[in-house]
Amino acid sequence: MRGSIQKKGKVFYAVVANGQKRKWFRAGSEIQDARRVLAEKIAEITKGTCRGVRKATFGQFSELWLKSYAEVNVKLSTLASYQDIIRRLLIPSWGRFPLSSLSAFHFQKFVSERFKTVSPKTICNETGLIKQIFKHAHRWGYIKSNPAEHLERPKVARPEIEILNPDEIGKLLARATRHYRLAFLTAVLTGLRAGELWALKWPDIDLISLQIFVRRSLWKGKFQTPKSKYSIRKVDIPEQLAHELEKWRLVSPKNEDDLVFPDPRGKPVSHGGVVKRHFEPALKRAGLRHVSFHSLRHFNASLRISAGQNPKYVQSQLGHSSIKVTLDVYGHLFNDAEFNRRQVRLLEASLGSARISGVKTPLLAASSMPP
Repeated sequence: MRGSIQKKGKVFYAVVANGQKRKWFRAGSEIQDARRVLAEKIAEITKGTCRGVRKATFGQFSELWLKSYAEVNVKLSTLASYQDIIRRLLIPSWGRFPLSSLSAFHFQKFVSERFKTVSPKTICNETGLIKQIFKHAHRWGYIKSNPAEHLERPKVARPEIEILNPDEIGKLLARATRHYRLAFLTAVLTGLRAGELWALKWPDIDLISLQIFVRRSLWKGKFQTPKSKYSIRKVDIPEQLAHELEKWRLVSPKNEDDLVFPDPRGKPVSHGGVVKRHFEPALKRAGLRHVSFHSLRHFNASLRISAGQNPKYVQSQLGHSSIKVTLDVYGHLFNDAEFNRRQVRLLEASLGSARISGVKTPLLAASSMPP
């Protein structure tokens, strides 16, 4: 058995001769890829494991992947993001390339070009999608090996969190329009994500047990599942908020979806519209700096942490997938000097109230006695 590397135009081929028969395998635009493919094919033919793969261009396969996998397995918002990346960026770059001709070189070149114009977070999302597409192409028999398997996502620096203080939150609520003031207050006191807030329905609120059940999210007027399975949760609410919601139910716009916070016409809200026409103007009227709507969720987290709530409880209330996420995002708040002193005082109070069986002296006092 003999093998050689041939070049036609800008494309290298691995050619394997077995007796009178010759098989050509497209390898790509780099000679090192051709050498790798040649070695693989000779080994496969020798072992009797060489089989043809399904032929498709990247454009054909990516559309197949969207229809067969993404449309079935991801949320509408995620699907829209995938479609945009594939059709706006990836297909124009590689759409006519045979899937098997793409290599790690193509991906690295793509990443290098993107670094010139977009943030590492954006590139991280795009490379994650590329890895998913080629993982399935390998599983489904369209390529012999996965060239994106070792594609590394860029490191993303976590942005500094903008958090309003309690006084600023009070000013914001005081200058909010009447229709959306309670929605803003609910975000502050529950830490719900925007999509979860706007998707709340009255049956989701138990004013007796003082709990809100997060069951769905709203995205561009359509209901979808929350961010993850951990986002489906029960959020405890203070009595003050329960009373406010009870009064709001009597005057809120009636709507067919039974939404707690519809727009004034009784329709599902457009989050972008609320931010542009109500949230940002309220910040301006209150003389506050510009922050994102998501900062209300950050304020809730900071309030919980400063109050000394258990980190695991904070995680469950915010709907994080793990406590690691909570600590990664808000860990710096747990290191605040005042927070740390408060924990010591709590420990002292707990120990001071504990009693040794048969002894009336508090545990702290007992521990200070000489042996």
